[in-house]
Parts: sequence; structure tokens; C-alpha cells
Amino acid sequence: MDFKGIIEEAGEIVDLAGVAVIIAGAVIASVSAVRALLRRTGQPVYEPYRQQLGRSILLGLELLVAADIIRTVAVTPTFESLGVLALIVLIRTFLSYTLQLEVTGRLPWQRSGVASAPPLE
Repeated sequence: MDFKGIIEEAGEIVDLAGVAVIIAGAVIASVSAVRALLRRTGQPVYEPYRQQLGRSILLGLELLVAADIIRTVAVTPTFESLGVLALIVLIRTFLSYTLQLEVTGRLPWQRSGVASAPPLE
């Protein structure tokens, strides 16, 4: 197998891993939510379910972006393929940021639980 074939296979494997993470995350989050509903403890189910599902989608998107980068940059580095890659990465990055905001309530660059510095006098 030549270099191009190896890189294409690597991209396919990372693509498969991204899809598998999303599917596995959805199944695990759904099973967890059903268990919580059956226990009837009165604990909220919707928010934890959304957070678990959102985290698996975020991780899957990151893997899918990595696969696109591997295939585009290493296999077919033309201006057209780079433009398509840029558009795909832009869309997936926007999705990642909006999902991150939905899941955690803050943007990725905002730190959690850190008090702001006192104002300068």
C-alpha cells in the first residue's frame, strides 16, 4: 500500500471513530436517561441527557474534522479541496461552539468558577 492509500485509510478510520463516538454517546445518554426516569427519584432528566448527548456530539465532530484535515491536506492538497475543507471546518467549528455554549453555559475560552479580577482604582 502506498502513502496515499495509508493516509486515506487513516482518514476513514478517524471518520468511523467520530461516527462511533456520536452513536455510542447517544446510546449511553439515552440508556442513562431511561434509567433515571425508571428510578423516579424526582431528579431532572432532561438537562443531564442534553449535556451527555452534547458532549458526545462535540467529541464526534472533533474527530470528523480531524479526518477531513487528514484526507484533504495529506491526500489532495489543491486550492479547491482546501477551500472545501475550510468551509467544512468553519461549519463544524460553529456547531462545536454553539454546542459547547448549550452544554456548559459558557464559551470554550471562558473559565468556570473563576472570580474576575478586582477593578483597578
